Amino acid sequence: MTENHAPQDSGSPELITEDLVRLDADFGADSAAVIDQLAALVAATGRADAADALAADAKAREAKTATGVPGGIAIPHCRSAAVSLPTLAMARLAPAVDFGAKDSAADLVFFIAAPDGADKAHLKLLSKLARALVRKDFTAALRSAQTPAEIVGLVRDVVAPAPAEPAPGAAQGTPGTTATAEQDAAGASAAGTTAAGATAAPGAPAGGRHSAEHPGSGPDGGAAEGAEASVPASGDRPKLVAVTACPTGIAHTYMAADSIAQAAEEAGVEIAVETQGSSGATPLDQSVIDAADAVIFAVDVDVRDRDRFAGKPVIQVPVKRGIDQPDELVRRAVAAASDPDARRVPGSAGGSGAASDGAGQSGGRESFGAGLKRALLTGVSYMIPFVAGGGLLIALGFLLGGYDITDVADEILGTNTLFDLPEGGLGAYLGAVAFKIGALSMGFLVPALAGYIAYAYADRPGIAPGFTAGAVAGFMGAGFLGGIVGGLIAGLAARWINSWTVPRWLRGLMPVVIVPLLGSIIASGLMFLFLGGPIAALTVALNDWLSGMTGTAAALLGLILGLMMAFDLGGPVNKVAYSFAVAGLSAGSLTDNPAPMMIMATVMAAGMVPPLAMALATTVSPRQFTEPERENGKAAWLLGAAFISEGAIPFAAADPLRVIPASMLGAATTGAMIMSFDVVSQAPHGGIFVFFAMDGTWPMFIVATLVGTVVSAAAVLALKKFVRKAPASAPAEAAPAEVSA
Repeated sequence: MTENHAPQDSGSPELITEDLVRLDADFGADSAAVIDQLAALVAATGRADAADALAADAKAREAKTATGVPGGIAIPHCRSAAVSLPTLAMARLAPAVDFGAKDSAADLVFFIAAPDGADKAHLKLLSKLARALVRKDFTAALRSAQTPAEIVGLVRDVVAPAPAEPAPGAAQGTPGTTATAEQDAAGASAAGTTAAGATAAPGAPAGGRHSAEHPGSGPDGGAAEGAEASVPASGDRPKLVAVTACPTGIAHTYMAADSIAQAAEEAGVEIAVETQGSSGATPLDQSVIDAADAVIFAVDVDVRDRDRFAGKPVIQVPVKRGIDQPDELVRRAVAAASDPDARRVPGSAGGSGAASDGAGQSGGRESFGAGLKRALLTGVSYMIPFVAGGGLLIALGFLLGGYDITDVADEILGTNTLFDLPEGGLGAYLGAVAFKIGALSMGFLVPALAGYIAYAYADRPGIAPGFTAGAVAGFMGAGFLGGIVGGLIAGLAARWINSWTVPRWLRGLMPVVIVPLLGSIIASGLMFLFLGGPIAALTVALNDWLSGMTGTAAALLGLILGLMMAFDLGGPVNKVAYSFAVAGLSAGSLTDNPAPMMIMATVMAAGMVPPLAMALATTVSPRQFTEPERENGKAAWLLGAAFISEGAIPFAAADPLRVIPASMLGAATTGAMIMSFDVVSQAPHGGIFVFFAMDGTWPMFIVATLVGTVVSAAAVLALKKFVRKAPASAPAEAAPAEVSA
């Protein structure tokens, strides 16, 4: 082949050069060693500032989803602040190395290194390479290449193909058009995504359909996903649409799109695919979606504008399944299209429950436990903004108006204005305003929790029944526990009602009238008639028990709460402890019932310890941490001080068996000290920055937090020094992504 190719952009450096290619190389026995070698190769050419930082970012991405794909190929990739230029490094390995593919180890490895701020033009070029690796002719040419120059030429042909003349006698965009060289290079054989046996017109826009009306090129310069064959499709062919998306949006997104499209073409199925990647997404035309019989979501992240697909039978799986098992997905989607009991995308057209095909169950339905965990995390994540904003405003009200603002705020706001100030002056008036806004915001705590728990089960039709059930729980004094129960019942009821088969004329009323009405009656009715009273009694008993805790019992409670806060650093256990503290905060009083405020201070201080401890450890003994960890340690000072426990997650992800136990030890120490010394906090968030809401107990708050920080830092350093880390095993197939709080 010709090796003199124009660069992909005359004004920018090449993505790949001969210096970035290694043939028949022995780069080690596992994927981590290969990534280290390729990162060093990128750094040696001056395209990255630090090889270890780049390698760490790539390994972190590899830990989320293994990058091995069928056919002996791996595409480790990442965005990294260490990268200065978008870069491809390639190694043909001997021996091959396991990158987590089901069929075989990888002997062709492309390392994609993109800067944090990579522009869309470069990301499109990188994604085009990933798509080409689906093609057997391209991978065969890579394996037979004799020199790095040949490899570079092959890659350039893919990412920057030269214009090709149309085949004699064929006009672009008309029936009988043959694929151009551009299509061959960009993998258009996999993306000619409609009627089987027809050839797509070149250069249709992404997300749309190919036709003579759209002669321009798609975002990747070749045949775009969602392409329509230029010959009419027969009416009896199944019609599918698909969406692919991965967290990074560089490789898996586009490979899954092309694999699914190729499988559909081979099966005689008409399909249009929308890629939601880093280089942007052009939505499918709504008429294409409306005409589809079913939809495939091969995604590791949320689908943008999911409501467009409302009512369609859905198959949802992790994006890697779109690469590994596209034939099965197409087969299942076609079967779902004719199955009246198939799961459907919820929304305005009705549907049967959540738009999930059990991604966490290898294609089976989501278990009740997994669904409950997802719903609780969703509810808490939507509740926290109300709590954080409202709590800080309440604390600001105390600062401006004094601690008696709770008794006088309503009176001040009812009789005074900014131009008729109360006795306390401007401070008292602004304090009353801040306190009242915060109190009203906090009033949404239980309804928001219940509403979004229901939303997690039934999508938007569940929000109204959930909010209503949460309001009933608050009215009856059932509090946080009542909100969870009410939201759970509302979500399940709404999902069940939404699954009913109803006449077409009634479908439009289901999500806006029928589901909210019946769901509210069921969930709120059960709360009023049967559940609210017992849950309220349990809540009162629990609060009375906590209020009576002193001495050793209080210290034990603080220790348990500290352990919970550090156990999963923002995960479900952490969120349960935090929600428990926040739910009781409104019942606290500095004079009559300080226990809820002590619990709030305990949870906040314990949650600050893990990131602060990691920051201290990286400062005291930087040699025991990688360069990225040392950089994360600098940021962890501020994150910890502001009570953002997630600041320790990068450390826990890299070394969980040493970081998490050490974090729990220090957090438990801090929690026990806070409860023992009667430290209080009237603010639910903010860390050290809300010291004014601690009624003079803030010095002991700081002391307890510092002690826990030192304990955790010392523990993690001792474990790193004396407890050897087990060698990393070959990456297994990554578990499907869960919904994140």
